Amino acid sequence: MSEKFTGRCECGAITYEFSNAPEFVANCYCKDCQRSSGGVMASYFSVAQDDFQLLSGSPRSYPYVADSGNTLERNFCADCGARVFTDKLSGFPGQVFVMLGSMDDPESVKPPLMEIFTARRISWTKALDVPQHLARPDADPQATVGRLPGGCG
Repeated sequence: MSEKFTGRCECGAITYEFSNAPEFVANCYCKDCQRSSGGVMASYFSVAQDDFQLLSGSPRSYPYVADSGNTLERNFCADCGARVFTDKLSGFPGQVFVMLGSMDDPESVKPPLMEIFTARRISWTKALDVPQHLARPDADPQATVGRLPGGCG
C-alpha cells in the first residue's frame, strides 16, 4: 500500500488525502490569489480529481469567475476560514488545486517548478530560480504586453 499525502484546515474540521505525488507545483502572484490567500502570492499544486479524497468536514465554497472567463470554486473551512483547495476549474477540468500550506507535511511535495502572473509580483519579493511567467504559461505573451493580467483561473 502506498503512503498517502494528507492535509487539513487550521482547526482540523476539514481533512483530505491523495495518493499520487503532485507534478505541477506553482507560486501564483495574480491579484485573485493575493486577495483570496491574504498573502503576496499563493503556493498550490494540482491533484487529479479522482485521486483527491475529502475525509472529513463540509467545506464552504466560493464560486468565482476569473479574468480569463474560466469558472472555479475556492473551498475553505466555514469554522476557521482557512482556504484549503480549489475545484470545479473550467480551465483545468479533472484537477483540484490544493493550497500547499494546508498539507500536514508540505516538504513531501516538490518545490514550485514555476512562478506565474509575475507581472503582479510585489516589488520587494524575490523570484525563485525557476521559470517566470508574466501570466499563465499557456497565455500568448503578446496579449500581456501593455496590460497587467488579473487572475489565473
